[in-house]
This record gives sequence, structure tokens and C-alpha cells, in this order.
Amino acid sequence: MATKMGSTAEGAVDRNRVTRETVELKIRSLLSSDDLGENRRLPTERELAEEYEVSRTTVRQVLDALEHAGLVERRRGRTGGTYATQARVNIDFGYLAGIPSYLRAQGFRAEAHVISARITPCDAVTARALCIQPGDLVHDIIRVRSADEVRISLEHARFPVSIFPDLISQPLADSIYDLITEKYGVTAVKAVERLVAVLADAQQAVLLGIEVGDPLMAIERIAYDVDERPLEFSSDLFRGDKTRVIAWAFDKPKPAPAPANAPDN
Repeated sequence: MATKMGSTAEGAVDRNRVTRETVELKIRSLLSSDDLGENRRLPTERELAEEYEVSRTTVRQVLDALEHAGLVERRRGRTGGTYATQARVNIDFGYLAGIPSYLRAQGFRAEAHVISARITPCDAVTARALCIQPGDLVHDIIRVRSADEVRISLEHARFPVSIFPDLISQPLADSIYDLITEKYGVTAVKAVERLVAVLADAQQAVLLGIEVGDPLMAIERIAYDVDERPLEFSSDLFRGDKTRVIAWAFDKPKPAPAPANAPDN
């Protein structure tokens, strides 16, 4: 009898855990969507419980966990309620600029922490991307980028030493694109970027403050100057829960039809 009662209790605990995990996934999806409006306020506990067909206790437990994770905050008073702490950062493929410009344009405070900066011989992949020879020297720079003190990306950029001889002796916490324009008179005017979805490994998880296996967007970029000279080869990892990629597509203009009475050539 005791064994049966124990099994029943364990089954109830498992069902409650699964229910909480399901509700948490739904609320996390809501937090990362555009459905909350400008004030980023969530529905009330009662409304969430009715929508997800669970108890208010379950909703409250999930919101407690999300608050502990820093994803929501509870406010008291006339404008009280539960609010998403931060919207996603938009990474616009149609706008070539450093990440700080993206962040400031969206109202975020941009910060960067330099993990390493060194001069090293380049490998074959980097050489091919930058149109230099394997073994040629590059500035190898790894940084963690933050928005409002939340880590959002891990950047690994390589720049030819032949173009930017003393780059790593310069301040590297802000936009390197702005730096190379101001110091070297070189401007990146276009870039080819490729995106794939990956899962965070142990080292990436530590640097970004996430869990191993969390989703990341890996963006490989080659930036060029006006003379089609490669300036940068970068491999960046963006947190899937904090960023969103935007790409613009335009149809080619079609030639205007010839007038009906136009003479044949």
C-alpha cells in the first residue's frame, strides 16, 4: 500500500513539473515575441492561468522562476504588474555598422569586454576570407558584447595587420568600424554575412552566461572597403533568446513597358 501511495505521489510531482515546464516555455515564447506592446507588460496571473488552463499557483511559481532568472520584474502600485525586463536586440543585415550603433539606436546601453587581443599568423580559412597568404599576421580579437549589462554576443574578429598595423594597441571596447575609419581612414561599405543555428558549447556558455546546449545564431561576416578589399573576417555568436536577425529583400525593378504606338526598331 505504501509503495502504491508513494508511486501516486511521485506521479503527481512529475505531472506538476511537466505542467510548470510547459507553462514556462509558453511564457518565455511570449517574452521573446512582439505581442506585449511597448510597455512589455504581461497579462495578469489570472489571465495567464485561464489562457494556459492551469492554476494560478502554477503561473505564480513559473513567474517566480523567471523573475529569479532576470527575465521579468514585478512592480507594485497603480502601474503594477509583471513586465518583461528586456526586449530582443534587432540585428539588421541591411545596416552595416558596429554592434554599438545597433544597440544605441534601439535604446540599449552598449558595453564590450575584451576577452583577448593578439597578433597571430592566420590559418588557411582566415587567409582565404581576407585574400592574404596563410601565415600572414592578423589582429585576432575576441569580445563579449552586452546590452544593458546583459551579455548578448561573443565576437571573434580578424583584421589584417598590413592594413591596420597597431590596431590592438587602440581602445577596443567600442565600435572597431568607427575606430578604423577615424584612425586609418578606411571604411567598411559592404559585407557578406552567413547565418546558421548552433548550440552553445561549454566555453561559449560560460562566456555568455547561458547553459550548454542553449541556441545561438552563428554569423560569419567578411567586410569590404570601397575597393572590394577585405577588411575583416568575423565569426560572431548571438544569443537566440536575446537577439533577432532582420534581413531586407527587394524585388529588382522591372523595365517599363514600351508605349503601344512605339515604332519597332
